[in-house]
Amino acid sequence: MLNEDEITNALKAVKYPGYSRDVVSFGLVKHIAVKDGAVSVRLALTSANAEAARQLKVEGEQVLKSLPGVKSVYVEVTQPQSSPAAGGANPWSQQTKVPGISRIVAVASGKGGVGKSTVSVNLACGLQHLGLKVGLLDCDIYGPSIPLMMGVHEKPTISPEEKMIPPSGHGIKVMSMGLLVDGDQPVIWRGPMIVKTIQQFFSAVEWGLLDYLLVDLPPGTGDAQLTLCQTVPLDGGVIVTTPQEASLGVVRKGIAMFQKVNVPILGIVENMSFFTTPSGERVEIFGHGGGRAEALRQKVSFLGEVPLFTQIREGGDSGVPVVVSGPDKPAGDVFIKIAKALLEKLH
Repeated sequence: MLNEDEITNALKAVKYPGYSRDVVSFGLVKHIAVKDGAVSVRLALTSANAEAARQLKVEGEQVLKSLPGVKSVYVEVTQPQSSPAAGGANPWSQQTKVPGISRIVAVASGKGGVGKSTVSVNLACGLQHLGLKVGLLDCDIYGPSIPLMMGVHEKPTISPEEKMIPPSGHGIKVMSMGLLVDGDQPVIWRGPMIVKTIQQFFSAVEWGLLDYLLVDLPPGTGDAQLTLCQTVPLDGGVIVTTPQEASLGVVRKGIAMFQKVNVPILGIVENMSFFTTPSGERVEIFGHGGGRAEALRQKVSFLGEVPLFTQIREGGDSGVPVVVSGPDKPAGDVFIKIAKALLEKLH
């Protein structure tokens, strides 16, 4: 049975950046919890060196995940806040790490209609297929579609701590405004209500232990996107586009927004790349290769292309994503490959 002493000994392999001493000898390990293979560790740094914190988190997670019996790992690194007078003060200093969630990745697009939610759903299922604990947050307040695509319709329950417990679909925890309103009731809110709701999706939801939380953003660069960047530290953003220039032109604005708020771009996914007719003819309805070319221009990774498959649309309409119904079929396998490409960027 895994215990705290084993965790402590393993952490002795994690050296503080620039020093030969480890985090244990420095007295930086402040909390260790182990239960049913889930390991949670808190490191408290005395400096505001963001790069050191990032490196210690990554190395700590790698070391602990290699231990026999470990199923999931969460390493929290706390730091003193930089003073406003400090030259390197972070304008997004109100960010708060969500306990239990190792990584948060936003899925965004510059414009609507490119299949961003379809990619979010199947990418989440792809990560879950690879053995990770995954959550999916629908931040499209006005037009939530994740509940339909994931086949989740029950409302969240309430914990003794008065937090919402998200329902699960296909092994993935799901939260959406679509689960909080009745039927086709529209959400007619101004910006401040959107901001408050997105903040509560993190502070008032009991997500539990997750390896990844994917956040499906609405199209554009408005209140939802900025609120997310200000509320929690994002590990990166995935940009979804179609090959056509009309989509790629707006993608550049989305990339620029993430860059301005210091969120790394993990890569671009080209959706609706081409269609293959029953006779085998390949038809490039929206053109082809625009996503890969834009990734080269922006000097970011190209995570993959998703052809037009009827099964993808059918999976979204039925609430059984194609990765769940046919992970070994071409339509499902393409998303699993993109999930693997994403993991390579983050490890």
